[in-house]
Order: sequence, then C-alpha cells, then structure tokens
Amino acid sequence: MNKRHGEPITSMGRRSVLKLAGAVAIAPMIWVKNTEAAQETVVIRSPGGAYDEIRRKLIYDPFTAKTGIRVIPVATTTGKLEAMIKSGHLELDIIDNDDSVLLQWEDALAPLNYAGFKFTDPADILPEYKHDKYVGNFVYADVMGYNLGKWKQDTVPKSWADFWDFKKYPSTRALADMDSGAPNLEFALLADGVPMDKLYPLDLPRAFKALSRIKPGITKFWSSGALSVQMLSTREADLSSVWSTRILNGIANNAPLEINWNQHGVHVQAYAVLKKAKNFENAQKLVDFCLSKEVQSKFSALWNSGPVTKTAYESLTPALRDKIPGGDRTRQHGFLLDAKWWADNRAVVGKEWAKWSLNS
Repeated sequence: MNKRHGEPITSMGRRSVLKLAGAVAIAPMIWVKNTEAAQETVVIRSPGGAYDEIRRKLIYDPFTAKTGIRVIPVATTTGKLEAMIKSGHLELDIIDNDDSVLLQWEDALAPLNYAGFKFTDPADILPEYKHDKYVGNFVYADVMGYNLGKWKQDTVPKSWADFWDFKKYPSTRALADMDSGAPNLEFALLADGVPMDKLYPLDLPRAFKALSRIKPGITKFWSSGALSVQMLSTREADLSSVWSTRILNGIANNAPLEINWNQHGVHVQAYAVLKKAKNFENAQKLVDFCLSKEVQSKFSALWNSGPVTKTAYESLTPALRDKIPGGDRTRQHGFLLDAKWWADNRAVVGKEWAKWSLNS
C-alpha cells in the first residue's frame, strides 16, 4: 500500500556484522572467506524466504557474474529498518520495500542515477513507477478473493458496494487489519460511493463510518497475507480482500479460490538507495540490473507480479497478463494506491484504527 551518498567499500568486516546484529537484531549475514575479502559487495534489504530464493538465481548470481559484485540480501522488518535509519547504524545499501514505506524515510534516500544506467533504458520504465528517489520493482494488487465452494464468477459480489452488502450477499467475510500494513480504507470508500479517481486524499471519518457498517459481517480482520489466503482456503472467510500474489500462489497450489479484479488497488514494491550507503555505486548498478527487460519479465512469471517497464509487460504471454495487475486491466478496473498519502498519514490511520477497533 510506497520508498545516499557514500564511497564504495571492498568488504563487510566481522566487526560491522556483529555490530549490526547486536544493534538491530536483523537476519544473519553471509560470511565470506578471507580469500574473498577483496570482492566488492552490495547489501540489500529483502523480505526473505522464497522471494530470496527466486531472486538469487534470477538476479543476484547473474549480477555477480556480470559485474563481480556480490549481493548480500538481508531479511529484516520495517520496524528494524526504522531503528537502523534512526540510529545511523546503516549496513544496508538498498531497501526493497513498499513505496509508501520507503517514502517515510525520504530524507535518507539518494536520487537514483538513471543517466548512468547501462542495463536498462530509463525511458522504458513506466512513468507511474519512476521517481527521483525510488523506482518500482514490481506491482501487485489488493483484490477481492473468493472461495469457489460458495461463489462462482456469475454469483460473487461484483463490487465493493456489493461486498459491503452482507445481507444481500450472505457469507463469511474478512478484511485487512492495521497490522497488515494498512486497512482497506480505499475499499470502504468505494463501497460508500466514492469514484476510483476521487479517492485521495482519503476521507478518514467517512471510511471508518463505512467500516462500522461492514464490521458485523466480518469474521476476522487479517494481519498477514498468509492468513488471508488460509482463511479463504478453509472457508473461515468465503470472501475477502487479499493480495494478488498470495491468492495466485494458493491457486497454483490447488486451493479452490478465484479473483474478482473489479476495483483492485495496485501496490508498488520499490527500490531506494540510502544516501549513506557504503557501497553506493554498486547499489545504483544493482537497481539498474534489476530493471532490465529479462529480469522484469522472468520475475513476473515466477512471482505472479506485474513488471514496471513497458517492454517487459509487452513480452508477457496473454495467460500471464491475465493473472496480474497492470495494462488495460488496471486502467479500466483498478487504481494506484497513493504512496505519498500513506507515507504521510499511516501513523494517523493507526491511531484512528486503534480507537475505532475499541469503540465501534
């Protein structure tokens, strides 16, 4: 819901790693042999897990083969990133995160050197994902997911207004909790009649009033993407907001689920380079490499996500385009979440959500 100037160094010393581990308790770093100590590196914040497994084969190892620069992914939470930036203990060079989260640290981010790109034509990056201090990595969407044991394409609620009408369309339902990163305020406003192109700035009193109307019909507010798909799969919720990448993974694993793409909201996972990055030039090179056509198109196929460059999107098969946000689908049936609004207002929303949860 998105997101550094410094001189390159040749290695990451043991003392720096121990200092980082003690200060912010991030995931273990990758140790290097003394014989590899002279190799240049770049350190990137990553969500970890299967995401890293895909990216190591598709991006990190090929990047090292082409440039000699070893990529060190570090899985860490947004909270630990916040502590790291505030403390000044910066052992990361690149942050890979939601664009609205990146913008919360805008003063700590460096301009991207698009003019110096060698692997990617900067003009190929779609303008809605290209910014001075951050650039899209991939896109995914908040969508309406449903269980085929209850709903079919011709019977499922067609809009968020229908979703809100739990008496006309009775079934178990779920929506996102604040702990997921952001509650579904946009869907609440759409359900209340606000047009997709008039959502921002979000009218918080109106959104929470709409949430109060649907609350009696909600089984649970989910706190993670994994939980939302689990609830849909077990029919704890037959209908739920859900992240497109998560539900598509469930469908690939034979979960009886489907997506209604009407009124979907597009999120941008993005890259930013820290001003104080110790491997500053290497970081710029890795961002450049990650946006190349081959990387963008192959990652989309592996992660069921949308690319951020025109040529990569055009290279996708019709079957893959049918599974992801972007292109005509989003232009006709979706909207881009306003990263700046969320960066500026997430704390306010959190306080309002806490009060609403207790009192409504």
